[in-house]
Amino acid sequence: MNILLIAGGWSAERDVSLRGAEQIEAALRRLGHKVRRFDPEAGLEGLFAAAQGHDFAFLNLHGSPGEDGLIQAMLETIPLPYQGARPHGSLLALDKAAAKAMYVQAGLTTPAWELLPAPHSTSWRPRLPYPLVLKPNRGGSSIGVVFVHNEKELLRALADPTLACLDLVAEVCIHGQELTCGVLEGYTLPPILIRPKAGKFFDYTSKYVPGASEEICPAPIGGSLTAQIHDMAAAAHRALGLADYSRSDFILDETGRLWLLETNTLPGMTATSLLPQEAQAVGLSFEDLLEELIRLGLRKTH
Repeated sequence: MNILLIAGGWSAERDVSLRGAEQIEAALRRLGHKVRRFDPEAGLEGLFAAAQGHDFAFLNLHGSPGEDGLIQAMLETIPLPYQGARPHGSLLALDKAAAKAMYVQAGLTTPAWELLPAPHSTSWRPRLPYPLVLKPNRGGSSIGVVFVHNEKELLRALADPTLACLDLVAEVCIHGQELTCGVLEGYTLPPILIRPKAGKFFDYTSKYVPGASEEICPAPIGGSLTAQIHDMAAAAHRALGLADYSRSDFILDETGRLWLLETNTLPGMTATSLLPQEAQAVGLSFEDLLEELIRLGLRKTH
């Protein structure tokens, strides 16, 4: 099969996307596929020419463009099949405030939040109690995440020029154990318990520096809690209208209550990333997982 591997882009997660694409390309070639790369940074108008002669587009984009549904919408006009969520589901999941509204509508427990659009008013104060977590409303890899414990820290964060032009979500800070759980169309995968070795949470360093966190799969949390995570991950997948696969992130607080944080429509895809680890736990190698995602993606053309 001729596969167009789309990776790169211009979000803050560009380097993560490109590193993952290297492993995906090598695995696809081992499977006998012919692979050509396309980087949206070179110009979106080049996508149509790049797609010619290809049977499938494999997406490994993080942030915008890619997880916002833009590339997916363009591929559907060609049409060229691809794996993962369609444009509307991609947009809902990437926008944290919209996704959380969908979770609440579906009866899923998520930390209380407020949306702070840019530009930020100097008079804005949260209605929620401290401590809070400030996050870019659209984005991932924990880039730009700030913990604030009082008004002084809030004002310092809002004065940060890297956050000034971004819509932000202020979310009640939930302390506890971090867990993640993937959905592969039709069934849920074993959850992973994440224990960062440094820092307060699963930040950018913990995610991408080898050895910076302990990731235990399957999570040693018991059958009842595992079933609850499975149910919530599957419900989030349905509530956002996703397809093929996704990965939802959770916090288990000190009282044993499970909180849904966000859902990723294009999870990290190196051989040791979280969702491939979960797939490995049920007997799917990295190559098997890629082949399954291609199979699922091709269904969207029928």
